[in-house]
Amino acid sequence: MGCRLNAHLVFDLSRLIWRSARFAPTGIDRVELAYARHLIATARDRLSFTGWWGRLGLLPNGDAIAMVEALNAMWSGSAVDRAAHGKARAIAQKLRRHVMLRGAVSLYAHLARLGKPIVYVLVSHHRLHRPAELERLKRRTGAQFVFLVHDLIPIEYPEHVRLGHARQHQRRMETVARLADRVIVNSAGTETALRRHLALTDTAVPIVVAPLGIDLCPTGPAAATAERPYFICVATIEPRKNHILLLEIWHRLAVKLGTEAPRLVFVGRRGWKSKHIVDAIRSSAPLRALVEEHNRLPDAAVARLLSGACALLYPSFAEGYGLPVAEALALGVPVLCSDLAELREVGRDAPEYLDPRDATAWYRAVFDYVQPHSTARQAQLNRLAAWQAPSWDEHFAIVQPVIEGTGTPTRAGARDH
Repeated sequence: MGCRLNAHLVFDLSRLIWRSARFAPTGIDRVELAYARHLIATARDRLSFTGWWGRLGLLPNGDAIAMVEALNAMWSGSAVDRAAHGKARAIAQKLRRHVMLRGAVSLYAHLARLGKPIVYVLVSHHRLHRPAELERLKRRTGAQFVFLVHDLIPIEYPEHVRLGHARQHQRRMETVARLADRVIVNSAGTETALRRHLALTDTAVPIVVAPLGIDLCPTGPAAATAERPYFICVATIEPRKNHILLLEIWHRLAVKLGTEAPRLVFVGRRGWKSKHIVDAIRSSAPLRALVEEHNRLPDAAVARLLSGACALLYPSFAEGYGLPVAEALALGVPVLCSDLAELREVGRDAPEYLDPRDATAWYRAVFDYVQPHSTARQAQLNRLAAWQAPSWDEHFAIVQPVIEGTGTPTRAGARDH
């Protein structure tokens, strides 16, 4: 049966502890941080935190909240904040020591004292491929589990992930099928992929679609564009995001336009197989002159760069949601992106949708959008007026009943919808 509104919520902070040394967040980091902040603001009196460091353990609430606040300060700023970075790392180390020393003993003792139904919330994929501790927790406490699934890309597109990652993600989804009482997904595309996967195991779990909110917002004047116009790509530097296509385009622009060619700005950490992308820039004098890379910009700095761009370029091969597309559109920035169902779900009628394998179409679009009086760019700006940005308030209005277990079917009564 569903949980009552006074259920005690246990939120898994494992990923944020792991990512505390990073100067800038990934999309999944942003989601876990947004959930932590929401639950602290709305359910602080019935909220506990867990973390994984060799084992699953209870985290002291005060220190967990302090780490969330430090990460929010570091990741939302306008410049790299080394003081906030040091504070977040120090608190995370303290939390790790607490888990190592106290382990699961304090967690089970704490939950036993509550005398309330328990809902365990995990919104990253962290440690789902190693479910023994979660299975023990469910068995001993009867907790209901709510998981957020971001995508099934490693399973459906194994060519775009590290060797072994497809099998690891398969184990994660097996954990979801076995333990989840309710599942949140970020898009209808992810829901379709998850239902297709669950059907293989004849598993029925309630799934609710809740589009992600936007963290980036205008924070001041856009980045200066007097030197020359530029385009921006906000994505982890890895083959799936298709940076190589953009480098091919910029080679052609350099030949055609010379010193009048626009700049290309990459924002994102270096990921799997990024070396050949970086090497391609370093080995080319025209690309070295035109391409710049930023690996650890906080949100306000990214927002300023985005706001000054001719357009966001997002030629990804596969997505679960496409948060940068939503962020760019929310800032009033045109988008050229891959023609994927998940990106159409986010961008609706606003962006230009292109085949991620058609370099010629991308070249023509970029060349058009860089022109001072581009009619195509102006047409997209006109379409943007009708585009509505998803918000975290709307997201949490959808997921609150899922977390609480009210207004959603139980696992036993799961149904397609």
